[in-house]
Parts: sequence; structure tokens; C-alpha cells
Amino acid sequence: MKKMLLYLFTIISFSTFSQVEEDAWIFLKDKPNASKILQNPIAFLSSKALERRNNQGISLDAIDVPIHTDYYNQLKNEGNSIVLGKSKWLNAVHVQGTVSQINELIVKFPFIKSIEFANKSLNSSAKKRKKRIVPNHHNKLSNTVTDFNYGSAENQIKILKGELLHKEGLTATGQIIAVIDAGFPNVNTLGAFKRIRDNNQILGGYNFADRNSNFYTRDSHGTHVLSTMAGYLEGEFVGTAPDAKYYLFITEIAESETVLEETLWVEAAEKADSLGVDVINTSLGYTTYDNPNHNHSYADMDGKTTFISRGAEIAASRGILVVNSVGNSGGEAWKYMGAPADAPSVIAVGAVNALGHIASFSSFGPTKDNRVKPEIVGQGLGTAIINYETGEISTSNGTSFSAPIMAGLIACLNQNEWFLLKRTSKKRKFIESTFNVYLKNALFESADRYSNAHEQYGYGIPDFKLTLDKYLSTFSVDESIFDNLKVNPNPVIDSFSFSNIKDDFSFYSIKIFNILGKEVFRNSKLTSNKIDISNFKSGMYVLKIKKGTQQKIFKLIKN
Repeated sequence: MKKMLLYLFTIISFSTFSQVEEDAWIFLKDKPNASKILQNPIAFLSSKALERRNNQGISLDAIDVPIHTDYYNQLKNEGNSIVLGKSKWLNAVHVQGTVSQINELIVKFPFIKSIEFANKSLNSSAKKRKKRIVPNHHNKLSNTVTDFNYGSAENQIKILKGELLHKEGLTATGQIIAVIDAGFPNVNTLGAFKRIRDNNQILGGYNFADRNSNFYTRDSHGTHVLSTMAGYLEGEFVGTAPDAKYYLFITEIAESETVLEETLWVEAAEKADSLGVDVINTSLGYTTYDNPNHNHSYADMDGKTTFISRGAEIAASRGILVVNSVGNSGGEAWKYMGAPADAPSVIAVGAVNALGHIASFSSFGPTKDNRVKPEIVGQGLGTAIINYETGEISTSNGTSFSAPIMAGLIACLNQNEWFLLKRTSKKRKFIESTFNVYLKNALFESADRYSNAHEQYGYGIPDFKLTLDKYLSTFSVDESIFDNLKVNPNPVIDSFSFSNIKDDFSFYSIKIFNILGKEVFRNSKLTSNKIDISNFKSGMYVLKIKKGTQQKIFKLIKN
């Protein structure tokens, strides 16, 4: 009798559970015609995005191709489950419905590769969940200026030697930062953001939470975060990246906590990539949800399990520097980071006070697979911000603020990519790999605990002046080879030549790549100073000229 009752209880429980609304990601098998679509990348990536890829030697691939429209429309029009979001990078569609409705999709649509439920117990490779983690939120969650009066922001910049970057003229000019956050109310009216408004440094944004273009709304967290990078009150406050340009994206739904926010974050990162963003700052982190069955565990903090961390890792592979706050759970029973701070290529930032002592709330590492997290720390206790209501200077606490302070200075350092081309004291040695690897290595090596990493400090407090010196040392110092070398004419109609080559042409070789990163021309030993490209299609190309181990890169425009 007991066995029968248990059996009946099991059947009733399963029947009830199967009717509960669930979230799942539908992973698709392929992207039909991807190779053909890649032949016209300007249809889905901006020229700025393609330029960033070319500058870093990163080729386009099928990951960049949008989800197949027919697949998406079939799922959207299916009727039983609801489509809430999608990711081209992960080739996945976020749906909501009952377990049975979602499972029926894989039978109905042969283009589905697999289904991954947010409730991991419903997946075949379910992991055992551990204790909860508190998401990393507050509450719930121009012309280059080289000598600023930082006012209230002085300590949080100078503890990182950030002012020395600014004095070098590195104020993030030419850099584009995407801020992915919870809302940006009053950024369009506050005096502290007048400078970036007047200089057209706000390039746009999107409210993914409400699926509309009003991003000057929702939670004030994003306004406070943005202020640490872009805020400016003369003589009173200066952000770390005063001359950067910004896109503002809302993905956090402050009134609830659902896995949809992970999908929205990835959508925003994909949009940022398509717009040519150089740096992403996100002061968000995810592990706990309103539905406890969706909670992540410490076992999931391996950089490759959560949907958001997988997306963040792809963002970094596209040449974007991704900076994320590590979390504010250091003083709790569950003390570890949240996703996507666990992703290997994401720069996770912890918090110290004004004296450089660790803030007790700053979350711990390491990751489940024993990598150092956070990597670096900045001031996140008693941080100066701009109050979104009054527009006045205030203070706040959290890794939510140490991260954007760091992201702003990283953007200043990344300006070095352009800065190197202008300096006469250093010449760049091109390396066939993303420059971001070298930048991050220089940043971590400059930190005060690099030789003795700590589970809460990481590598410690970085020194951005030392980072700059280390980063510059990556590049060649041979000034004689390519001094004053120019391509004429540029733009090119039929042919071009080099001016100011100092010795025999035969010592030089050249390669030309199209915007896909595909080599379209090679001459291993120049016999003439005139290069005919009359058969090239109109567009942008990357020209690399080499002598020995030295190379120089030019952007070449064919009319």
C-alpha cells in the first residue's frame, strides 16, 4: 500500500511539475548559408566593428552570422512556447513554456540541436547545486585634457596611477565603451554628464528589458556606474574615461531576478560588438533567481557553464575588453563571484578602500577550475559617484563601482593602440594575435600582489603607469625602418606606392587582407615601389609591410 501511495504521489508531482512554466535555451544545429552571408559582413557588423577586428588580426567566422531567420520564425510562431530572446553567438533561442511543450520542440523541429533548461535538474548532465549566492547589484542588485583637478574622485584614480595615463594624453579618445546595466535615469539632464552630451559622446543605446529605445529610465544603478567613467564637474569630479564615447544598454530587470537577464546581457554584448565597441563594463552578476531551481552553484563558476559567461567569453574573442565586477558576497556564507565574472577572458574586479585594504564585501575566488578571480582590485568602498537625483557628488560602496573605474582606465590604456602610431619614441611590432592578451598581461603583472595572488585581492592593485610601460615594451623600438613611411595615394584608385623607404625594396614583403581577415595579396619580395590593386573590389583593406621581424600596418581604402 505504501509503495502504491508513493507511486501515485510521484505521478501527481511530476504531472503538476510538468505544467509549471520553465525557461530554456534552444540550441540550433547550424546556420545555413553562413559562408555566403560572411561575404557581406557590413550587413551585420559596422565598419567600426570590422576595423577593430582588422586591427587585432581577428577573422570573422560563423559565430558572427545571425541566427537563421527561418528557424527563428518557426520557433516564434510555434504557438505553445513563448520566445523571449536569442543569441547569434551561441546560436540559441530563449523560450518559456511548460517542460512538455519545450521538449516537444526538439521532436517537431529537426533543426534543433539540443535543449538546455534553466532548471538544471531537467537536463541530462545536471549538476548538484550548492548554496545560493547574492547577485552583484546595489540594493537588489572633446579635446584631450591632460591635467585634471579630480576633486572628490582623486583617490580612486590616483590609487591606480590613472592620472599618469591622463597626463600622457590617454583619456580614452577614440575608444567606445558599452555600459550594460540596470538603467540610466537623468543622464540626459544632469550637469555632470553635460560634457559628454555636448561633445556627442553618448552614441546611443537600447533598453533590452522593455524592448524599446528609452534607455534614460529604470534603475539608477547604471547612472551611478557611468558617472565613475564619464562624469565631469570642473574642479570637483572627473571620471576615468572622460573622452570616451558610450553606448548605454539596459538588460537588468530590477524588480525581478530571472534567467532572461542572462540572455538579454548576451544580446547587448552582441549589439555592442556589431557597433564596434572596444570595452564593455558590466556591474552585474548572476547566480540566484526568483525561481530557486534556476540558481547557479559554485560548480557552475567554471567560466563555461552559465549562458552569460559563455557569451562574455565570445565577446572577448571578438576583440572586446570585458570588465566585470566580481560581486559583493565576500562577507556572506556564500562568498564567491557570480557570472560572468568567472569567464576566463573577463577582467573581474574586486574592491578595496581608499587605503588599499580589501573591502569585506568584495567577493572571493578562485573559480571552480581554480583560476584567479578577481584578477585586480580598485576602490569600491567610499567611492565618489554622481547622485542620479541631485546631480551632486556622493559616495557609494560596491564592486559595482571599482569595476567601471577600472574599465575607464583600461579604455585609456587601449587608446594606446592609436597612440603608438603617433609616437616617435616607439614603433609597433605587429603580432598575429589579439592585442588584448598583451594588454591584460601587462595590467595583471603591474599589480602589487602579482607574485602572490590572493583569493580576494587577486593580483592586487594595478599600477597603470607601470602597465603602460610594460605594454609599450611589447612593441619594437627600432625607429629607423619605418620612420615616415607612407602609402600614396590612400584612398587608392588603381595603384599605390610607398614613400620614404630607406633601402632596397627587395628587403620588404607585403600582405593585404580584406575585411574578413582573408589574405588577398602577397608579395614576399618587392621588385617595384608600385603596387597594382586595380582588380580589387571597392572597400577597406589592411596592408602589412614587413622587413625582418618588423612590421607596420596601414588601413587601405580602395575606391
